[in-house]
Amino acid sequence: MRMTVGFDLDMTLIDPRPGVVEVIDALGEEAGIPLDGEYFANNMGPPLDLTLRDVGAPEARIPELVARFRELYPDIVIPATVALPGAHEALDAVRRAGGRTIVVTGKYGPNAAKHIEALDLGVDVLVGELWAAGKAVALREHGAKAYAGDHLGDVRGAIAAGVTSIAVTTGPCSREELAAAGAEVIFDSLTEFPAWFSSFGAPEPVR
Repeated sequence: MRMTVGFDLDMTLIDPRPGVVEVIDALGEEAGIPLDGEYFANNMGPPLDLTLRDVGAPEARIPELVARFRELYPDIVIPATVALPGAHEALDAVRRAGGRTIVVTGKYGPNAAKHIEALDLGVDVLVGELWAAGKAVALREHGAKAYAGDHLGDVRGAIAAGVTSIAVTTGPCSREELAAAGAEVIFDSLTEFPAWFSSFGAPEPVR
């Protein structure tokens, strides 16, 4: 059976922060609402509407702000985004083992797809707009055995799906926070993933 491994996108496989800062600052100026792009970029993970509520954006304007963010995003964020260290190598490790890769992200699906194409990540399946425990729906549907992410919400998604939770400290959460949330494997970056994956799921030796 082909093994499927899931990955989060933002701050796990890619770093879109510079472009996010620019878009959020422009969005706030355009809408006449104080929005701090640095704050949004440094707290990526939750869907945009949740973060807008957290910073006190008017509830009635949130749908409009989200829609405008999605419009501005492709021209500004996509070109400024880079793959994080080890991202391509981690995906390649799964493929070389005959496995499948699935990206499950809270990001708007069409923009996530643009990132994957622009950076030639070549994942097999993309599922967008799922957050925290909600990610378990896609992970179970596609038979994932493990899920890698940078946020406490990603750990919750893996646990809810009953799969191995892999965490990386490339995002906003510390090693201690990720461990406390229940992450089973914690890396400084995905550069450590291929060596670990080479023995993941391997049969126990006959004794």
